[in-house]
Amino acid sequence: PPPPFQTPSVAPPPPVPAAAQPPRKASPTEPRNYGSYGSQASAAAATAELLKRQEELNRKAEELDRRERELQNAALGGSQTRLNNWPPLPSFCPVKPCFYQDIPVEIPADFQKTVTTMYYLWMASTITLFLNFLSSLAWFCVDPSSGSGFGLSILWALLYTPCSFVCWYRPMYKAFRSDSSFNFFVFFFIFFAQNVMYVLQAIGIPNWGFSGWILALIALRTNTAVAVMMILVSLCFTAVAVLGIIMLKKV
Repeated sequence: PPPPFQTPSVAPPPPVPAAAQPPRKASPTEPRNYGSYGSQASAAAATAELLKRQEELNRKAEELDRRERELQNAALGGSQTRLNNWPPLPSFCPVKPCFYQDIPVEIPADFQKTVTTMYYLWMASTITLFLNFLSSLAWFCVDPSSGSGFGLSILWALLYTPCSFVCWYRPMYKAFRSDSSFNFFVFFFIFFAQNVMYVLQAIGIPNWGFSGWILALIALRTNTAVAVMMILVSLCFTAVAVLGIIMLKKV
């Protein structure tokens, strides 16, 4: 018998090679990298170096300016006595200034901020003692049995204001001015005791003359207005005590 009919196989057409695509041209708005990262880093380093040198030059210029003023003051001091300027009192006042103080001239630039902060601390403690006197007076008007505390508040305001300036601020000022180890020793010894008193003032033991936290809480039971005044004074005492401890560690 004849062989069965078979469909002749058709060979697949040969693959057509893909047309070669032309190379992609860069868009005119496309950024090109020509090593910009390295140039930016070197420019930043050069700028930082210039700023550092500028700071050094400014520091040296300030130091030279300070020394020039010191030489001028020394030259003037050879022919005439340097006049005291602290405390600043009006000319008609019979009491004249007792000290000469000029922090930008006498204190080196590296320590001027520290000395200025200590001066503000002394002023803050003085103002707080005055507010303590007012709150003690108000408490005395409410409770006449607290006369001893009111009297001590007057004593502390009159005693601590000049004594703290002479006993710890002036030694600190002279220590930074002339780099005196003796004045540093006097300052640390007395200022440590002063910080202990700051803490006691903030506590406010009754009949000690300090309107601290204990006395403020006692006043809450009697008169709210006086208690609020004492709380404000207690906050001031606390802030002065905290700043005093910080500056004792910093100096």
